[in-house]
Amino acid sequence: MTVQTAARRRRWRYVATALVLAVLAVVGGRLAWSWLNPFEERSVDRSQPVLLQSIHDLARFEAATGSFQVVVDLEKDAPFLPDGIKGTRTLFVGAGNVDAYVDFGALAKDAITVSADRTQVTVRLPAAQLEKPNLDNKRSYVFAQQRGLFDRVTDFLSSSPQNQQELYVLAEKKIAEAAVASDLRARADANTKAMLEGLMKSLGFTKVTIVAAAGP
Repeated sequence: MTVQTAARRRRWRYVATALVLAVLAVVGGRLAWSWLNPFEERSVDRSQPVLLQSIHDLARFEAATGSFQVVVDLEKDAPFLPDGIKGTRTLFVGAGNVDAYVDFGALAKDAITVSADRTQVTVRLPAAQLEKPNLDNKRSYVFAQQRGLFDRVTDFLSSSPQNQQELYVLAEKKIAEAAVASDLRARADANTKAMLEGLMKSLGFTKVTIVAAAGP
């Protein structure tokens, strides 16, 4: 091995060592910055344990579910000021489900009538009811909003900017109205009848009559 070759190898070792040290310095610097960064936000969950307030026994058959979507167009303005100064208009997509159920707990004492030979049975059901709309937060969102200058400044200075609770309440109201106008309760009645007919026939009844009360 010549002196030149040995010197060249030593230089490469020095270069490789310098590169390794540089990489370690960069990685160490990033780690130190992530630990010491005064502007980094961290989330700390200090929530209290969940408190069980009550338990209710359910005696209902969830017979049908309707999926609804509504676009809420909510505008607020001042009578004597232009919209560019004072006023807001928000377009909000509300999406959620409404469940229809039959409450077996509301059956009357004579709701089930069996023939003497136990081959025929008549069941009188209460009308199907609708649950409160259940909005899906993942599918509900504001997709457009216009605000006047005064509203922008107010929201900027406020510690609690305009929330979306009013939009959710309005979307729930409109979805509830749509559910009432739909055939969701009729579908729930039909599904409950089909379920009970199959159940009663599996118990040996040859003739099954299901009578559902008229809805509101």
